[in-house]
Amino acid sequence: MTTTEAPVAIDKPRSSTRPAARRSNFELYSWVFMRLSGVVLLFLVLGHLLIMLFLDGGVQRINFAFVAGRWASPFWQMWDLTMLWLAGLHGANGLRTVINDYSRKGGTRFWLQTLLCVSLLVIVVLGTFVLFTFDPNIS
Repeated sequence: MTTTEAPVAIDKPRSSTRPAARRSNFELYSWVFMRLSGVVLLFLVLGHLLIMLFLDGGVQRINFAFVAGRWASPFWQMWDLTMLWLAGLHGANGLRTVINDYSRKGGTRFWLQTLLCVSLLVIVVLGTFVLFTFDPNIS
């Protein structure tokens, strides 16, 4: 190269014509939620299994009357509601991560995540509805 030649101009890496994407902390919050909800779920599920399977006669005592008596208490309603919501959100968040990792096309990813959100919504709403409208006096 002689001194009279102009140096070759090289573009900056990753320069594009479209504006830079806005960054959000959603994945960080999702990661933190998975860890915290996992710890809380561990306590809730182990407590649930201990009460349902091992104390006061075990599974033989579980019937409609047992569930009716249990859900008559706001404490047990909140326990089961928290377990339902946390388990649903925890599982859906994990499945969302799997969908993001393994779906290659944007359209496939969109429809799988839409199906996931709709099914989570149906399960959580239906479970909450049953929990709060449960009537032990069926005829």
